[in-house]
Amino acid sequence: MPLKIEIDRHDTDILILGSGGAGLFAALHAQRSAPPGTRVTIAVKGLIGKCGCTRMVQGGYNVALGRGDSVERHFMDTIHGGKWLPDQDMAWRLCEQAVVRVRELENEVGCFFDREADGQLHHKAFAGQTADRTVHKGDLTGIEIINRLMEQVLSRPIEKLQEHRAIGLIPTADGSALAGVLFIDMRSGTFRFVRAKTVMMGTGGGPTMYKYHTPSGDKTMDGLAMALRLGLPLRDMEMVQFHPTGLLAGEYTRMTGTVLEEGLRGAGGQLLNARGDRFMFDYDPRGERATRDVVSRGIYAEMRKNNDPDQVGMFISMAHLGPDNVRKKFNGMVKRCEDSGFDLAAGKVEVVPTAHYFMGGVVVDPDTRTAIEGLYVAGEDAGGAHGSNRLGGNGVANSTVYGGVAGDVMGMDIRAMTSLRDPDEAVLAAEVDRALRPLGKKPGHVLSLRSRLQEAMWEDVGVMRTGPGMERGLKRIDEIRAELLETGVDASNLAFNLTWHDWLNMASLTEVSEVITKAGIARENSRGAHFREDFPEAGALEESYFTMARQQNGVIEVERSPVRFTIVRPGETILPEGEPETLVAQA
Repeated sequence: MPLKIEIDRHDTDILILGSGGAGLFAALHAQRSAPPGTRVTIAVKGLIGKCGCTRMVQGGYNVALGRGDSVERHFMDTIHGGKWLPDQDMAWRLCEQAVVRVRELENEVGCFFDREADGQLHHKAFAGQTADRTVHKGDLTGIEIINRLMEQVLSRPIEKLQEHRAIGLIPTADGSALAGVLFIDMRSGTFRFVRAKTVMMGTGGGPTMYKYHTPSGDKTMDGLAMALRLGLPLRDMEMVQFHPTGLLAGEYTRMTGTVLEEGLRGAGGQLLNARGDRFMFDYDPRGERATRDVVSRGIYAEMRKNNDPDQVGMFISMAHLGPDNVRKKFNGMVKRCEDSGFDLAAGKVEVVPTAHYFMGGVVVDPDTRTAIEGLYVAGEDAGGAHGSNRLGGNGVANSTVYGGVAGDVMGMDIRAMTSLRDPDEAVLAAEVDRALRPLGKKPGHVLSLRSRLQEAMWEDVGVMRTGPGMERGLKRIDEIRAELLETGVDASNLAFNLTWHDWLNMASLTEVSEVITKAGIARENSRGAHFREDFPEAGALEESYFTMARQQNGVIEVERSPVRFTIVRPGETILPEGEPETLVAQA
């Protein structure tokens, strides 16, 4: 019996997708900057304050407030860490506005960060940085930030659409602007189309198409998949960051891949191989304090040498720093390891590189505007600020800085938008049909397909890559997608039909996996998170390029676009005490 589908229609003025740091900050800033009477709505796949990647942040927030530090130094660390691929205007704004945002978090939002005895903010060491600049709340920084932001949002007249899954960005009939967003109300299984004058997408990344990953399984890059189908350009999609120290808790637990944060290595934690030897100095003179991409490759290379079938990863050891000291400084992680049967304070913990963050994303300008009127993107959905490698501590700074920017800009832009836009009904119907596709077919095993995708991406498009390996990965992705399209879901009850949402998760993951792989094939050099064994050299920095992927008529094409060195060029730097335009030769 065919399903009878009706679409509920709903209007607002400013619509925000996601309730991580970007989404919650955007909501607060939009309400403050927009004209009186403006309707602000926040829609989230889960529950406000209880989902999203920002809540999972352990380490901290990079901000140049420490003694001897500066915005210029933070900026240059970001450029060097990103291997000269960051959008420099975005990177500069990130470093400059982080100072403003941290003060806002403390003085207006109500966050409490750890402090020195003299009352100054405590800054801890993170890898790849020339100053201790990571402020934090123990090793549970994200929970502190999100809890306080959640309190602010819940106390204000902001409409909340919780457990609403966004499945389509719907343009106007002429394609010149965004009309709104199509959702599934997960509580009832019904469709809801929300028109809005401005939409900010902050759904987060979540590279959970890899065997080992840190985000929760419901983070499936839905936002990037929607942007892809809308025809928006996506940049540097090959840049998947592997955090080097993911907890290896076993094949049959969802804990596998959970990050043991960078502060462990910054505090003096040691990485050991199967023989108990430190090995990172064989790969980089900075040892364990090298950047995440370098340490991930070092661990992966040691994993290749290991012939013990009972040991998959390498080990991190903190015991030499004193078990009581480790328990005091890293209480959250010590308890998390204890829950999984490991003693971080006094023993060794097995770790593996784990897919953690996505540096690529939608092409935006420093004001978060995209190529289509009415759509803004912030946080991990937006490409640009990090280049080919994100420094630890720059992620939560990026989401909160640009979430606030998006809110301010939407509040300003909406003043010139006098009316809501009508959607392209054909695109709306096509997105509904796409979501309904599995409901009329014989039920199958969606989660087994997800496991196969994770194996394929880990083996063929993972920490170390080759052209032939990625071509093989493309074929495996195509086969998995073909099986997915013929796999059905029980349609007897669509309310909280988790198998249906597993299917939709897989649809997003296969779409984005194809783009990651094609972008990786197109980049014939090694930069940051993207390392090709058949093209191991970085190439001339002066000839750096972005990869730009776009879907047209159902086909993904990847082109190259030259990097614009708008502030500093390779071989130059910014003097910490100088103005942004003051350049000298880099030593």
